[in-house]
Amino acid sequence: MALRIGLTGGVACGKSTVAEILKAAGAQVLDADAIARELVVPGSPALQAIIAHFGPTFLGEDGGLDRAALRARIFSDPAAKVWLEALLHPLIRASFITASDALSRRHPQSLLVWMVPLLVENGYRPLLDQVLVVDCPRSQQMERLRARPGWTEGQISAVLAAQCDRVARNAAADWIIPNEGSLAELQAQVALYLRHLRGT
Repeated sequence: MALRIGLTGGVACGKSTVAEILKAAGAQVLDADAIARELVVPGSPALQAIIAHFGPTFLGEDGGLDRAALRARIFSDPAAKVWLEALLHPLIRASFITASDALSRRHPQSLLVWMVPLLVENGYRPLLDQVLVVDCPRSQQMERLRARPGWTEGQISAVLAAQCDRVARNAAADWIIPNEGSLAELQAQVALYLRHLRGT
């Protein structure tokens, strides 16, 4: 039976990097953000619902969703965020389950990694065998976000406020991977976790 691992952590803590390391080690990685993007491709029912609710200004020139504009809207309007999550989260959850079931049938001994930024907040724990948290100090999160293009101080504050606090997230973890140093140090931490899973 495939093992389902929930991978989470605060924004800019290094989830994507850990997911890539796990993928290189043979894990099957399913990404909530990638699923969300697939759900809102041009012509999709979810995109049509978003445009009907928020208006055509949230369509990009290519007919796809203007994700930057929508992100700015939902982090300045709590009601908009609640509405969007109510639309997308059930669809994302269903996609995770469907994809995992298919992968489990094809690869019954595989490690399935669900990368979910709001795993703790949205109650994914009962669907998983373990929760793996990538952790770093809040100051480091802010420093990394400031280095990303298109992020304002207001958006950084809003994103951090929308996520559960570090203590609560770490308390939900079966294993915590610290990511405060170099890539080599992070790779060593992931290797340690994989040895733990294998019992070696």
